[in-house]
Amino acid sequence: MKPNALKIYVCPTCKSELELRAEGTDGVEILTGSLHCRECDTAYPILRGVPRFVDAGRYASSFGSQWSWFRTVQIDALNGTNLSEQALEATTGWTARDYAGRLVLDAGVGAGRFADCVARQGGQVVGIDLTTAVDAAYLNIGHYDNVHLAQADIFALPFRDATFDLTYSIGVLHHTPDPRTAFERVAATVKVGGGLAVYLYARYGPDHRGPDLLRTITTRLPLKVMLIATTIAIPLHYVYHVPVLGTMLRLVFPISRASQWRWRWLDTFDWYTPRHQWKFLYPEVFRWFKATNFGDIHIFDGPIRMRGVKTKPASARTLGRHTHAA
Repeated sequence: MKPNALKIYVCPTCKSELELRAEGTDGVEILTGSLHCRECDTAYPILRGVPRFVDAGRYASSFGSQWSWFRTVQIDALNGTNLSEQALEATTGWTARDYAGRLVLDAGVGAGRFADCVARQGGQVVGIDLTTAVDAAYLNIGHYDNVHLAQADIFALPFRDATFDLTYSIGVLHHTPDPRTAFERVAATVKVGGGLAVYLYARYGPDHRGPDLLRTITTRLPLKVMLIATTIAIPLHYVYHVPVLGTMLRLVFPISRASQWRWRWLDTFDWYTPRHQWKFLYPEVFRWFKATNFGDIHIFDGPIRMRGVKTKPASARTLGRHTHAA
């Protein structure tokens, strides 16, 4: 943790300022220590360079293992591609001109693939993740001067409302137990005039029915078993190009179609292991933006990629009252 992050973080419980107590350091980085809230007398440890506002991965624990095993696969700066940069722009429509000098929240940072892009384009990015995926992100991008990482819960964010110029959550909200409430919490972090962008799985067509059925089994299997089982996606990629047979297999057992074998393995593991995986339609996500005072809403190609601009402060809202059916 860098000392200047103290002006960004607050107690997730009472939103009061935190006091930094550093112990072990490495240059400007605080590797061990704690953040103390005087108001509610709560201490949050700093371990391995990351402040911990939660003590476990809870409902998303599979991602902690996933990003430990696949830490460098999707990091442009490490794999020599610009695939993550392309995916980020496809979801947000933002470019380096939008990020430069802005404070940006990555809600669900994973191993840091998108935060890496934002940081290299001049943004000051704060990445949070519920799981120990933040440890993978810290190894990948924690050395950047303009990157701050924390282990935190989207439902209890360690920020005050209207803190960020830009906020995005890509491939994360649909893995929470209540995606709409998670969306509202993330939307509240955006300043008036700031932007919010999200990527969510879509519920169109029959393609999701096969994997949804398989997930009733795969989500109950040990993660190491699934790590081995999903290697089948590596050779099946070529079988799926066979006419008729490939079409049938894609309906029954979809896999990632990524051209790079490690990316294909990672994505397939990602589809079949998370505990929660909701899917949505464009109109309902559009209504989420409208209900949280976002206008100038843009819809991009792909499953569900949407962006909006905060037009006024959020009104009093009742959270935790929404439920969804898959």
